[in-house]
Amino acid sequence: MANGKFHLPTGRLIAVAVAAGMFAGALGVYVMGGSSGNNTAQLSTAESSCAAKQPRADRVNEAATGEVAAMMGAKPPRPLHDLKFNSPDGVPMSVADLSGKLVLLNLWATWCAPCRHEMPALNQLQEELGSESFEVVAVNVDTGGDEKPKAFLQETGVDALGYYRDATLGLFNDLKRQGLALGLPVTLLIDEEGCMLASMNGPAEWASQDAKNLIAAAR
Repeated sequence: MANGKFHLPTGRLIAVAVAAGMFAGALGVYVMGGSSGNNTAQLSTAESSCAAKQPRADRVNEAATGEVAAMMGAKPPRPLHDLKFNSPDGVPMSVADLSGKLVLLNLWATWCAPCRHEMPALNQLQEELGSESFEVVAVNVDTGGDEKPKAFLQETGVDALGYYRDATLGLFNDLKRQGLALGLPVTLLIDEEGCMLASMNGPAEWASQDAKNLIAAAR
């Protein structure tokens, strides 16, 4: 981290550029600036605590190969425990409520073709690895009602993932302001204390052995 800014590993800059070019077009609407109702201000103590986890983020970065090569280890890991969305019960929550779990946080929408393509694989990853210590948290960010996203999940047999939701685009906007979201899908690997270990833009084959190795490296 230099001059208070977070930097991406130089070896992955090309992958980010490709992801931006391929998948930014899938995002029909970008919402710029303004207050989203999500508080992204972080205490320096939280930043320091997360930054100390650099070796763990480096392990994840080294394990990001093959089908998940676009996943980039954070330099440094940063606190994201204040990110807000709704629980499967429709109750407002934040990443902090998932404390104690390694979380693969994924933002998706029904109008995003790459998102639709990767959802069954995310579902399979949750079926195979989901436990009290790991969860795939796929947050739908469609605006409007629940009819379309719920219908899509039912039609595609996605039944292992909780129906997390943010119809305000506030979550996406928070990540966009932090330079973490170029379009959809966007996926973050967050540790048990709400520290981001790695992130990627664009889809991946989450049911692959490469993805499972990535999760194992983060434990």
